[in-house]
Amino acid sequence: MRYKLIFALVFILINTAAQAKSILAKFDRAAFYAVIKTGNKQEIDKEIDVVAASDIREKDAYSGFLLMRKAGLVTLPAQKLKLFKAGRIQFETALSSDNDNAEYHFLRLIIEEKAPKVVKYSNDLDTDKQIVIKAYKNLPAVIQNAIMDYSKTSKVLHTQDF
Repeated sequence: MRYKLIFALVFILINTAAQAKSILAKFDRAAFYAVIKTGNKQEIDKEIDVVAASDIREKDAYSGFLLMRKAGLVTLPAQKLKLFKAGRIQFETALSSDNDNAEYHFLRLIIEEKAPKVVKYSNDLDTDKQIVIKAYKNLPAVIQNAIMDYSKTSKVLHTQDF
């Protein structure tokens, strides 16, 4: 009986460590953009965990963006507003500390374009568009690919802009 208990505890510890390792998986920007595109709430939750466990400098911007993105996927209006506000504060704080970051402007453009008018989050749409277009050639390939992919369905960004 004692051996069975010890075996069960060891099994639980190993399983827990494996789950923790998957959460602590290294942040992958391509996977981040793939999750954004899917619009799947469970995938966004997983990506929030990955970002939270990472030590990347963009952590606050990515987390804030994901919270705002998730806000559009929940059903309760109060929860939508709570998530959007929390994400907005986190994201805008990161953006204000690194205002020259064109990727942040691209992420904000995504939210601005899709956000309902009631949240009044579209004031910088044209500015963000111009920053993204101007910086496009100097961005890493994974971000360029995300921008091109997004521009295929965007009403603001168009593939011919690049």
